[in-house]
Amino acid sequence: MDYVKFVVFGFGMLLLGLANGDAASAFSDKSIIYGFNKTVFGSEFSPVGAQSRYIRKFRSPVRFYVHNRARKNRRKEAKRFILSLNRSIRGLKTQIVTNPDRANFHLYIVDRSDYNNTVRNIVYGRSTAPVRGRCMVRSIFTRFGINRSDAVVVSNEGKKLFRRCLIEEILQGLGPLNEDTSLKLSMFNDRTRHTVFTRFDRYILNMLYDKRLKTGDSQKSVQSLLPSVLGDVKRRIR
Repeated sequence: MDYVKFVVFGFGMLLLGLANGDAASAFSDKSIIYGFNKTVFGSEFSPVGAQSRYIRKFRSPVRFYVHNRARKNRRKEAKRFILSLNRSIRGLKTQIVTNPDRANFHLYIVDRSDYNNTVRNIVYGRSTAPVRGRCMVRSIFTRFGINRSDAVVVSNEGKKLFRRCLIEEILQGLGPLNEDTSLKLSMFNDRTRHTVFTRFDRYILNMLYDKRLKTGDSQKSVQSLLPSVLGDVKRRIR
């Protein structure tokens, strides 16, 4: 029987700059497929002691509830980005719900002083839970898909950090749960300075939510499909 896995990600200590472009459109199909394999399979932190090697994504509409616990309310910006994903990721449906009990993705916008408390006592429900990074997401999943994600982002340390964390943690909570320092054009690398949803990452998310890739598919089993999936994605995203 498959069991629920918990994955935590933190945004590392880095200075955010202005280098938010795609540097290009100059990446190859090989580099995109490499990035897909590096981010979609495995996990940055895995408390259960095993890195998963299968496709993880939401199988049903992703219902977000945005909890504002910060003095500076950035809920409107968060909702705008969440709903924009309906246009930028084919195969994904996002909604904003008004009842937290209906949500399967909870986003907490907090002040730094409340970050540790929110992670430990609200996300994990455990006062001794480890707190990593400057923002985080936890996903609970099995081979049948992601059941729930919880992201915590900080509002009061500047718009760049908020924007970086908002985009990175929401996107990771949708399935690309790993990071790799070799991915220079991706947000899934704490050493990069991107504060926008890069084209490179749009390719990865659109590949992940292509209907030909199913939850539970192994890394090995999807390799032959990736070139054709990417080809279709690139024809849509220019």
